[in-house]
Amino acid sequence: MAKPDALMPFAPQAPKHMAPHGAVDAHVHMLAGKAEFPLWENRAENPAPGPTLDGWIALLEEHLETLGMTRAVIVHSILFGPDNSVTLEALRRLDPNFRGVGLLPDGADAAAVDALDAAQIDAVRLNYVHGGVLSWEGARAMAPTLADRGMHIQMLMHVDRHIDALAADIRTLPVPLVIDHIGWPSHGLAADGTGVDTLCDLLADGHVWIKLSALYRLCDAPYDAANALVQRLINANPARCLWGSDWPHLMLNGAKLPHSGQLLDAFDAIVPDDATRTQILCQNPVSLFRF
Repeated sequence: MAKPDALMPFAPQAPKHMAPHGAVDAHVHMLAGKAEFPLWENRAENPAPGPTLDGWIALLEEHLETLGMTRAVIVHSILFGPDNSVTLEALRRLDPNFRGVGLLPDGADAAAVDALDAAQIDAVRLNYVHGGVLSWEGARAMAPTLADRGMHIQMLMHVDRHIDALAADIRTLPVPLVIDHIGWPSHGLAADGTGVDTLCDLLADGHVWIKLSALYRLCDAPYDAANALVQRLINANPARCLWGSDWPHLMLNGAKLPHSGQLLDAFDAIVPDDATRTQILCQNPVSLFRF
């Protein structure tokens, strides 16, 4: 099992331009003390050592305050596998300004979906990059149950490897599909790279949402190597774009630990007008995540 990438997230660095009132960090994760919640036996690595759950919650609140944000979406980490306990407990200790994305395996029944729905979980996540417990076929089978509850599917994929093959299915899904981390292209950040046309068509038609997150996993600060691709995604449909920090930046796999303020600065450099900025940081996530 690999060693963790870093000991602790460093002190947050304020962005040049604070987020607007009501802004949402639409992609963060939660950790806890080693003895508090069991890690998944099939995890790729151990998380970095750190505080208890209460300590991580305090760090999350400090992170959000530094960015000028008041709301966040906690995405359950694959490090804990299909046991959503750490995310559910974090949501229980926080307030209605926080929502969640959980993990469910193939074949999960309506009662399992109901349990997540009742605990401020708005989506289930399918992970094509790190593996996981939910397949595309399982997600499609679960989609009607999610739709009945106003929930959706979130997916981590390599857009250049997966989007073209899945596009027809995506167009028939009865729920929104949120794609993480600007599609995580595995063969470069070209705005006209493989799969980008398909992704932009799906965005334009309202079949998918895209998270403008985790640029640090794809290029180094100040992240301008991703500018053209991010701008094309926004141009395709700003009403289907979300922003997330990916805090506290787990499973770095060689990427440099970022300052979240610098990630928000990179977004601001591409979206300088206040109306679009507010739409992506506030209005879009509030609509999707039922705040």
